[in-house]
Amino acid sequence: MKVDESLCLGVLVNPYAGLGGSVALKGSDGEETRAEALRRGAEPQAPARMTRALKALADAQNLTVLTWAGEMGETSCREAGLSCQVIGQSAMPSGPQDTRRAAEALKGAGAEMILFAGGDGTARDLVDALGQGTPVLGVPAGCKMHSAVYAINPEAAGSLLAELAGGELVGLELAEVRDIDEDAFREGVVRARHYGELQVPAEARYLQQVKCGGREVEDLVVTEVAAWIADSLEDDTFYLMGSGSTVAVVMEQLGLENTLLGVDLVYNQEVVGRDLGARALLEQIGDAPARAVITVIGGQGHLFGRGNQQFSPALIRRLGKDNIQILATRTKLKTLEGRPLLVDTGDAALDRELCGLWPVTTGYEDQVLYRVSTEAVNS
Repeated sequence: MKVDESLCLGVLVNPYAGLGGSVALKGSDGEETRAEALRRGAEPQAPARMTRALKALADAQNLTVLTWAGEMGETSCREAGLSCQVIGQSAMPSGPQDTRRAAEALKGAGAEMILFAGGDGTARDLVDALGQGTPVLGVPAGCKMHSAVYAINPEAAGSLLAELAGGELVGLELAEVRDIDEDAFREGVVRARHYGELQVPAEARYLQQVKCGGREVEDLVVTEVAAWIADSLEDDTFYLMGSGSTVAVVMEQLGLENTLLGVDLVYNQEVVGRDLGARALLEQIGDAPARAVITVIGGQGHLFGRGNQQFSPALIRRLGKDNIQILATRTKLKTLEGRPLLVDTGDAALDRELCGLWPVTTGYEDQVLYRVSTEAVNS
């Protein structure tokens, strides 16, 4: 795509995307889930994440911005210092039908590309509203982001759009949108299906890769990783056992029940908290020694910000880098094809602090150094 004069950008935010992540609800679909998340003290993050993306466009000259009123886009534009034209509004709280209506209106008003903030449910709504006719780019803001339409973080989305607005050549490609069954997800089952495709900018250094499916073939190696962790647990220390099948094998080695897609708290070889949110984890560990055991999302390579928002910025800072242990087999790391591990915590300053070389446990008494970054390519 070549921009000759001005890029007409549509900005659309699902204000409630990702609301349930930090409070261990593993999703935000449906009015009941949204109400429960708010009752547990969850705070909307999507508008702020869109603001972070839009700040990269504050100085763009060849840019016209169309958006929806209030938290569905206008607020983020104003806070980023962007002039914008509001073409419609929806009653709050908004729902999927409002997202679809806004997307159709933005397209009809002349938006050549739509920058949206949300999760897989929002991407699904855009498939329904736009089909493959209008290019989109996702600012990751949901709990579940298995679709290949998202930038690796808000800043990457902004950088890509700044290049486009500046007249640089940016290709287009079709990217998969996957639909995750939230009810099954809360029961520890990942039930995903191909839902459709959207056009996205073809810039791999800015876009997350689709999560690898299937079981890890190195079952023996996973067991060895888990055995070393199980043998290394210290007394009188809290262990935050993060989500994923590799961590589940650690819990199996310990003879403990596990929340496959949640965060459990272990103390002196016993589960003292199951499927906890960020606030509950902070309250329970207090000032005591505490460590986190996490794994890598295969294919994408994310450590934080994809399906484990229970690890909030405050919790990660409380733990400190030295108290976060990453588990991954060498095979899983090789699927990244040299790309770094990624962090997208919701706090840009913290993301930068987490960059650098990290030890990754890849077997029994076996570790490698691997780079962590906010960018999808090694610099």
